[in-house]
Amino acid sequence: MARSKKQEEAKGLEAALWESADRLRSNMDAAEYKHVVLGLIFVKYVSDVFARRQGELAALVDDPDSDYFMPSEAAKRAILESRDEYTAEGVFWVPEGHRWDDLRNNAKQLDIGTRIDAAMDAIERDNPDLKGVLPKNYARRELTPTTLGGLIDTFSREDLAAQEHEDLDVLGRVFEYMVSRFASAEGKNGGEFYTPRSVVKLMVDMLEPFNGRVYDPAMGSGGMFVQADRFIKAHGGVRNDISVFGQEMNPTTWRLAKMNLALRGIDANLAPQWGDTFANDLHPDLRADFVLANPPFNISDWGGEHLRDDPRWKYGAPPVGNANFAWIQHMLQHLAPTGTMATVLANGSLSSKTSGEGEIRTALVEADLVECLVAMPSQLFYATGIPVCLWFLTKDKTDRAVKSERAQRNRTGEVLFIDARQLGAMATRTVRELSDADIARIADTYHAWRGEPDVDRYEDVPGFCASVTLDSVREHGHVLTPGRYVGSEEADEDSEPLDQKIARLTAEIRDGFVERAILQEAVLAVLDVLEAPSGD
Repeated sequence: MARSKKQEEAKGLEAALWESADRLRSNMDAAEYKHVVLGLIFVKYVSDVFARRQGELAALVDDPDSDYFMPSEAAKRAILESRDEYTAEGVFWVPEGHRWDDLRNNAKQLDIGTRIDAAMDAIERDNPDLKGVLPKNYARRELTPTTLGGLIDTFSREDLAAQEHEDLDVLGRVFEYMVSRFASAEGKNGGEFYTPRSVVKLMVDMLEPFNGRVYDPAMGSGGMFVQADRFIKAHGGVRNDISVFGQEMNPTTWRLAKMNLALRGIDANLAPQWGDTFANDLHPDLRADFVLANPPFNISDWGGEHLRDDPRWKYGAPPVGNANFAWIQHMLQHLAPTGTMATVLANGSLSSKTSGEGEIRTALVEADLVECLVAMPSQLFYATGIPVCLWFLTKDKTDRAVKSERAQRNRTGEVLFIDARQLGAMATRTVRELSDADIARIADTYHAWRGEPDVDRYEDVPGFCASVTLDSVREHGHVLTPGRYVGSEEADEDSEPLDQKIARLTAEIRDGFVERAILQEAVLAVLDVLEAPSGD
């Protein structure tokens, strides 16, 4: 109950902050305003973490029993402003004069935009990992001092500070919430940098990246990594259990991912810069234990005409007009010999036979790489309303101890199909969400099928899941649509004999006729009274 109350309070705070920030937007486009807001949240966060570390040091330099004890004020000051005392603890150094309190104290000044830009420059200059990441155009004309001052006041709320004192990740949640709301505000374009939380959580819960190398070749704002980190901590692990690798071709989205992960203290290799995953693979030697991705759906301008002989296409050259199977083969190229990958694709990838896609899908099945297909509900994404599916592929289906340290049975020659199209509920008028119960049902089914311990024994459920052999897939022409394999949900068995049912229904109908006749007589009697002369 206490946890639920805390979650509700956090949701209320997030919504209130969004409402306050959005009210200040004026005529600025959401795509531009996003970086204004998220940049300020980032500065607030690093300043707060810095202030907490400074408070710890202040207590130590005053404690005679501490190794940090300093008798003179000058010496104390030197410790409190020593950059190494912060960076050694993984805390970003925020230069004096450029901290959140400095901005807050000058929020009503006409030059507040210039002051914010100077703070961004100073933080980047003293923290090489952030070089070229933070937005630095707050002094432009359309951002009035009233708008910027209002935003600073919004993120200086006392209730926000109180929650941060208890849990500094609250601003991480606010950051994630703001990203999702901007994705909603931007509509289709927002889907390029944000994958809905429920979809990410499902993929992570199914894949269970407890330890090892995690790769996302189309990382957007880094949501896959954030959820993987959250998963590890929820299961008693530590952040260093995984190594994170990512790539993103949009420069502003790449910067957003850097901010998102830095804000949470996740040490990630996102390459020195942004880049096109197909044309300029920035992690060429990586072999990941887990691949998690939500690449753009059905993109036609991926440069395939220049990559016809690329060595990544071991199962067939992808069509120039659709990158779906280019993404799958790129991820397989980066998958370790015992690794597993999960990716979101449009449903067309399950059955299309145009431009060689059918041949590639056949080759993937015959190589026994395809492990699980999940048909997802519609309207999960801001970017598109088209139905999508999850592909899970692995290079090793044998009974072994996987990277998650959870045993699994030998699934060679088998494929699991899950039809989850009926799950989820509408969170807004246009967007559906999977509940935690929905996610658990799908993930537990997958884990049971893999033979993992501590889960119920797997059984086919008509209309929901089915485990089939490769022979069965061949009989269906290597089409992988789950609905073909799971069948229809079984109706409750009708134990009433047919002759008794006919007699019962006949009697009910006759009774209905009698009741109608009685009601008709009563209505006619009332009408006769109403039509009779009044006698006046």
